[in-house]
Amino acid sequence: MKALLPALLILLCAACQKKSDHHHGDARAVDNTENPLYREVINIHDEGMALMDSLYKTKRSLQTRLEMPGLSTNDKEDLMLKIARIDSADNGMRVWMRQFDPPADSALQESYLQSELTKVRKVRDDIHRALESAQ
Repeated sequence: MKALLPALLILLCAACQKKSDHHHGDARAVDNTENPLYREVINIHDEGMALMDSLYKTKRSLQTRLEMPGLSTNDKEDLMLKIARIDSADNGMRVWMRQFDPPADSALQESYLQSELTKVRKVRDDIHRALESAQ
């Protein structure tokens, strides 16, 4: 399992680079870094991403506890529910990142970014809730 983690990190970095290359190489791409709404969306994304390591470690801990002999059915169900919440929060971040693609047309950016702000806040909050419920 420990040997798998570096490989997954390399794949994740490569995927991020590929998406980054796509946007930077696209002639229609716009530099959004000066847009305060864009920066807010990215900052909230970054808050959620900062919790991902804790999310993975917490999931591993719960899975280890789940494998312990002698757990009651209620304890197993509780652990599985917590793991499912973590998986859902993790998936929410992955889906949001894959779909995030601000339009080049500045007239469309404001409404798009407002919508994304709502989505990324939910993703971040889901990560917080999953971690809190696992404690």
